[in-house]
Amino acid sequence: MLKEGDKAPDFELESDGGTKVKLSKLKGQRVVVYFYPKDSTPGCTIEANDFTRAKPAFDAAGVTIFGVSRDSVKSHCSFRDKQGLKIALLSDPDLVAHQGFGAWGEKNMYGKKILGTIRSTFLVGADGKIERAWPSVKVAGHVDAVLAAATGKEAAAPKKAAAPKRAAASKKAAAPKKAAAPKKAAAPKKAAAPKKAAPKKAAPKR
Repeated sequence: MLKEGDKAPDFELESDGGTKVKLSKLKGQRVVVYFYPKDSTPGCTIEANDFTRAKPAFDAAGVTIFGVSRDSVKSHCSFRDKQGLKIALLSDPDLVAHQGFGAWGEKNMYGKKILGTIRSTFLVGADGKIERAWPSVKVAGHVDAVLAAATGKEAAAPKKAAAPKRAAASKKAAAPKKAAAPKKAAAPKKAAAPKKAAPKKAAPKR
């Protein structure tokens, strides 16, 4: 599949408007070329209606939209009228544009590998080179992403906030010193026993 910077391959396909569209003749203009599997299927209907809803904004940015599938011009006209689509639908039954852009190949469907249209979108710049490519498109929100790219309003990816620095581990508080055990009061000295006075010896009688 083509990627950004590649030259968009030329094609000439019939449109639902009864004219042929040749990509190389649109040089100097920016165009969106989106490939979808089949007219009037649920996902393709949502995508076509989303591009129709956003068409005024694309027009204001000078970008033309082309939806491409293998369906016939008659099928495209029926799809357009039933849904009130305002975008050009191109018929590519021989897969000229599909294969040139890499929008045809093997894909998984309900667990089986089949060959088919790979839903994809390309924004082609005025110089004929691919500005942006969206391979394997998921329909929900896709048109808004293409419009943001076409108008230069893509939101920059938010920078991840720097992880907060861990506070330096606080030093462990020094274990409180154990209070010195109180000194035991000195035992009071026993008072000295009073000395007994020696009895006076009686003088002998004469």
